[in-house]
Amino acid sequence: MSKRGRPPVLDKEKRSQILAVIRAGCSRSVAAQYVGCAPSTVQRTAERDPLFAEQLRRAKCGAELSMVNSIRQAAGKERHWRAAAWALERGFPEKYAPRGPNVLTIEQIGPLLSKFSEIVVQELNERERKKVLKRLDALARELGVALEREEENAPT
Repeated sequence: MSKRGRPPVLDKEKRSQILAVIRAGCSRSVAAQYVGCAPSTVQRTAERDPLFAEQLRRAKCGAELSMVNSIRQAAGKERHWRAAAWALERGFPEKYAPRGPNVLTIEQIGPLLSKFSEIVVQELNERERKKVLKRLDALARELGVALEREEENAPT
C-alpha cells in the first residue's frame, strides 16, 4: 500500500543538517533558514516526531556544553580571567551579574516587604489589614524571602 499525501518537508538529510547547525550553537530559526524552511516547520516536525524532538534537545544541550567547556578551559588560564568572570555572571546572575542602580536584589525585597507590612498595620483597619498581610505573606513565600514582623502584628 502506498503512502498518500505530501512528502515531509524535512527529509532525513535536512533533519541532519538542522541538527548539525544547532550543535554548532545556532538557533532553530537559523537552522530552518539554512535548510530553506520556516522555523514553524521545524517545530511542527518535532511535535509530530518525538525522536526528532529529543535529537533537537540533545543538540541544543550539546552546543551549550561545548561552549561552557571552552569558557572553563579559557578561564583556567590566568590571562583569560574574563572568561571566568563571564561564566560567573551568566551561571550565577543573582550573585555576579552587573545590575543597574535601581535594581533590587532578592535579599533587599524581604526587608522592603517587611516595611510595607508595617505601613499596612499602621494604616488599615483590622479586617483589611489581615487580608493584605495574608497576601503579602503568600508573596514573600513565593519569592522565597522571610518577612520580619512583630509577632503581635502577624496575621491570624
